[in-house]
Amino acid sequence: MPIYSASVTARLAQSSPSVSAEKGAYRMRAPPTRSPSKLPRRSRAHHPTPSSYEKQMAVLVVLLISATLSSFGAAYYLFTTRWEARAPPYVVGGSDAISRPQVVQFDFDSDFDPAPAASTLPSGDPGERYLAYLPHSGFHNQRIAFENALVLSRLLNRTLLVPPVRLGDLPIYYHPFDELRGAINNSSKSGLAFCKGLSSEDLYVASECRGYHDYTFVPWEWLVNLNEIKKEQKLLACWNLTDAWLEEQLFMKSEDVFYLRDTARNHYGFVDFAQSSTLLSRKYLEFLYIPSLESRSERLLFLGTLFGSSRLHLRKPGNYSFRKRIRQSMTFTNPALTAVADAIRVALGGQYLAAHIRLGDGLFLENAHGNVRLAWWKLVHGSLGLAVENVLALERAFYFGDTEPNLEDVVLAPPRIPADIPALRVPHPPLPPLLGNTSHELVCHGPLHTSPLLQVLNTPLFISTDALDPRTEPLLARFVQTFPCTVFLSDFGAYTAALDGLENGYDGLQLKPFLIPFLDAMIAARAWQVVGTEQSTFSAFVQDVLWRTYHGFEIVQRG
Repeated sequence: MPIYSASVTARLAQSSPSVSAEKGAYRMRAPPTRSPSKLPRRSRAHHPTPSSYEKQMAVLVVLLISATLSSFGAAYYLFTTRWEARAPPYVVGGSDAISRPQVVQFDFDSDFDPAPAASTLPSGDPGERYLAYLPHSGFHNQRIAFENALVLSRLLNRTLLVPPVRLGDLPIYYHPFDELRGAINNSSKSGLAFCKGLSSEDLYVASECRGYHDYTFVPWEWLVNLNEIKKEQKLLACWNLTDAWLEEQLFMKSEDVFYLRDTARNHYGFVDFAQSSTLLSRKYLEFLYIPSLESRSERLLFLGTLFGSSRLHLRKPGNYSFRKRIRQSMTFTNPALTAVADAIRVALGGQYLAAHIRLGDGLFLENAHGNVRLAWWKLVHGSLGLAVENVLALERAFYFGDTEPNLEDVVLAPPRIPADIPALRVPHPPLPPLLGNTSHELVCHGPLHTSPLLQVLNTPLFISTDALDPRTEPLLARFVQTFPCTVFLSDFGAYTAALDGLENGYDGLQLKPFLIPFLDAMIAARAWQVVGTEQSTFSAFVQDVLWRTYHGFEIVQRG
């Protein structure tokens, strides 16, 4: 049972004006109006003597009311039938896909799930203890923080307050505790339903609607399977972490809360062993001994950021093993995404190669040339086993002009491929032999290699990337020219059409654009072998967790 409600009508979370602090731009929002009372109202008795005209009008009104009720009844039937929250069906025959509209309801603004599992309800026990934290930044930062929160709440024997996942291009970035808490509490879209229908010009004028289409929310359980976790610990879904919500829903006073207010991203780390002086020089400014937190008497332990793979330094075998199970549970299991990913895997012949390449912005854009070359080398030399001299010859033969302007002026040398120590600690069984291109429906965009030495490069290559137009992206030309059967998610539009009808009932936004990166990663992780981008937490997740889980191997733990 999901820890978020799937009711048709979202309840309004707050009755007082809210102030948004996102990106430092404060705005006032009018309080959402309350639903009218459902109690019957008495009307005053009034019995005028009807005239003939009034009788005719009364008959007409009755007929109009009957017609209206019939229309509303039919509309209601169609409405409720359309809003089933099941994954959209798809039919794969060659490359055909069929989808239907599906509005997925996530009632984030309600207090609690009206029909939840026992592990997702407050017990009513005034002595029940809770753990809360503040998620921020992109999806994978939120995922890592959620993993750490699950581990900490289990070790501290506290019910975890679980906020939804924020997806999209408008994240809430890290701030010190109080600022971050304020930004999260005011990020609800409650009362902003009118923004959905505004034009782009109107959205700009209506300041509180700016960015409305750039982000959305989904519950964790819509993406991953938390059933096994909920058998061992309690999770309580929550949208709102204001003092008012804590008092109204959990009956907490200020003295019931212990705040661990961070002032920097790397302020607090957590350990399960006695500290030594050497830890003071590590990444975090302060380390807290987990058993000492367990002795806190306050009902709520309220933490700030928990992002960071190394934030929890665990040495006890039981704790380390539990964290591994938590991390493995973050594998994407959404039925709609799984169905499309499996269909595309079959279309690729079952066996193919994959590369998860991040080019987008910041550090990845700055290091794009080096990262792409390194990933190419890992694939051709590391995964396929071509000898260094043959790979160098191939690289010289495939000089790409303006895409790598300095290549012709230097003597090529292999890039330094750093040893992946965490992965080496958990070796996986040998992979089955690579059979090459076994797909009968895949259209290759380049001439196939005829040299026996290079025929392995005819194996289909699926590239998962954030490039806007990947097939014409100069940075990816190295892959496209080396692997004639290179494909991208955009080549499978007939399959991804199965997601076209998914709409978030919370804010009315289409879910497909927010889900494409997950689908992209799921397809890459189903490959015979996948390489990623250096320093990318997303690539690390694809290689360490998704790929190994989908292949039945033990996952890699970092940190």
